[in-house]
Amino acid sequence: MFHRPLKWLLLITVINVLFLSCEPTKVTEQRNQQKSYTRLTQLAVPAPIAKQQAFKAEYHGIELSDDYHWLKDQGYPTVDDVPVLDYLTAENQYYAKFIEPNQALVSSLVEEFKGRISDAETSVPWQKNGFEYRWYFRAGEDYKVWVRRPLNSSEEQIILDENLLATDFDYFSLGDIAISPNNQLLAYSYDTDGSERHAVKVLDISSGQEVANRLTNVEGSVLFTKDNTGLIYSLLDDEVWRVKSVNLHTLGHNQSQDRVLFAEEDDAYFLYFYSSSSEEYLIIQSSNSTATESVVFNLDDFTQAPQYLSKRKQNFRLSVDHGNGFFYLLSNDTHTNFKISKVSDTNPSYENWQDFIAGSDDKYLKDLQVFKDFVAVSNSVKGIQSLSIVPNDKPAFDIPLPEKVASVGLNLNPEFNQQHVRIAYESMITPESVYDFDIASKILSIRKTMNIPSGYDKTQYYTERLMAPSRDGVEVPVSIVYKKGFKKDASQPIYLYGYGAYARGMEPTFAPNILSLLDRGFAFAIAHVRGGDEMGYQWYLDGKLTKRQNTFNDFVDVAQFLIDKNYVAKGNISISGRSAGGELMGAVVNQAPELWRSVKLGVPFVDVLNTMLDASLPLTPPEWSEWGNPIKSKTSFEYIKSYSPYDNIEAKAYPPMLVTGGLNDPRVTYWEPAKWTAKLRATKTDQNLLVMRINMGAGHFSNTGRYAQLKDSAEEYAFTLLAHGIKE
Repeated sequence: MFHRPLKWLLLITVINVLFLSCEPTKVTEQRNQQKSYTRLTQLAVPAPIAKQQAFKAEYHGIELSDDYHWLKDQGYPTVDDVPVLDYLTAENQYYAKFIEPNQALVSSLVEEFKGRISDAETSVPWQKNGFEYRWYFRAGEDYKVWVRRPLNSSEEQIILDENLLATDFDYFSLGDIAISPNNQLLAYSYDTDGSERHAVKVLDISSGQEVANRLTNVEGSVLFTKDNTGLIYSLLDDEVWRVKSVNLHTLGHNQSQDRVLFAEEDDAYFLYFYSSSSEEYLIIQSSNSTATESVVFNLDDFTQAPQYLSKRKQNFRLSVDHGNGFFYLLSNDTHTNFKISKVSDTNPSYENWQDFIAGSDDKYLKDLQVFKDFVAVSNSVKGIQSLSIVPNDKPAFDIPLPEKVASVGLNLNPEFNQQHVRIAYESMITPESVYDFDIASKILSIRKTMNIPSGYDKTQYYTERLMAPSRDGVEVPVSIVYKKGFKKDASQPIYLYGYGAYARGMEPTFAPNILSLLDRGFAFAIAHVRGGDEMGYQWYLDGKLTKRQNTFNDFVDVAQFLIDKNYVAKGNISISGRSAGGELMGAVVNQAPELWRSVKLGVPFVDVLNTMLDASLPLTPPEWSEWGNPIKSKTSFEYIKSYSPYDNIEAKAYPPMLVTGGLNDPRVTYWEPAKWTAKLRATKTDQNLLVMRINMGAGHFSNTGRYAQLKDSAEEYAFTLLAHGIKE
């Protein structure tokens, strides 16, 4: 529910399998329920064995034992403990012994992926403050080149070349770019090790020279003041990865002299900022999963006292925008599915809020942006996404969209007075597209569709939205895509993906790499389990805290539904999830290991109990509102322990697994995948493959650069294909 949320990409591993014989449906179903599939077995060389070192702690009179506690370097975030590094290195070497003999398959997949990337891709241009901007890729290069031209000229100027910035680094990630109101300065933030601790440089655009002191320890976002003399940014704590304050930096001064605009003393809240669409207000918000405190500064005059729009004690979530003398407020103060209020910026106290769009049991309000002549609203009804336009002086209406089930949202709309809305649109069979919707004519115009140079015929693929009954009677949406000719006789495999946390719904997007699976006979499905917000905000609430088990049950029940409906046979489903989705993978492989052909756990949050017991970790206190606080509550302790994947590993057979992580990951620390792998290897009773790949120079988002990422993805796809006996 953050304003202008980041679009979460589905980076997924995929598979293929030999087709089984076609028999009458009932006979096939009966036989496939009993069929035993061959497993990808462990290597002939010995796997690394992590030492067991007794560690015990007691909470609420309950003893907690953890023989792999030592894998957390006690000097973290510095990781230099030799036994820890030796173990991670040994696991990487074991992984290399698995992947090296299969480089032909990896190389083939890399070439397939490259064939779906336009070498010379360019963005749709956008206008801002008298200039037209765009970015493009040069053929063969990993990073973007950012250019602009005056609206009265055809001559473009390169203002930032990420390829030059990345030259000296193995890892490079651009955080943010900001242009000063006078169009003369450019500020950008960047990260060179995956720790998400950014530095900030300020350049003179005409000369390309650095003109101000460099900022360090920055979260990422940057914004110029309207008088061009200052820069607003979020400062990270020195010891832990959390924003401790939003600061105002005066160009030419030392960072130590910066003014603190708003400081957050409570570790249980995330702090962030953004500019209103009107560019009149700086909006600073401190929030957790239940409450948002919002304060606004007048961007014309920082000597004025800030105004509070909401206090955390009011205990509701809030997203804010501003335009035409009013604040527009998207909140769940009186309705679970949110409402939009409107209040004058001269007296915006809570008691003056007036309903602009009332809350609805059917329509879930997700986001808004204010323009000079209208408000654009993102919403969904029963998981079907849409966009509405609310003109200042005419009735509201919905934007007509090409497909019923699709991913649709607000794209880059930087000018307050523009008379169109730019839309991001895609579906499981429609490549990523950009549309402009003209408000006056109500015409939707395509501006760009992802080009797939190696070829793509949309008519050869089919997508469905299914509803799978969960064990408690709730129907769970399933988005599925497959190539025409897919036999619904349980003879072909399915790759099933899930997330289910933080109210971040998994959208039915187009993933070009998935074509490598679909063309080999797979179906790809997304289980829209509770914990996301696909079916409204209550869908999220029904998958958090003491209802967390619903998320895992939903995923298993979706798989069983696909088996029952003959989309796939039991044991022939490969699954994948990342981060909180990795936690989902750990939980469902503990619950129903017999269902899965292979499992990929990407930077998996599998050590939930120990992490929530460690208040020194930066992301632990803010997430007690998501998972519960096992330090204070025995009930929370016992409930988390009942499902935490690491704590529920048992001496039984598990399917083949690939586990990934990053040494510098501040979100899911490296020891979570490491501990999971070590304990699982020592406990499981099968001879199936278990490998772990830890990126020793990156963080939560793995390698950077559009081509550099392909090899990692190809290796993950290769693991899944090999798990199904496919070697080419």
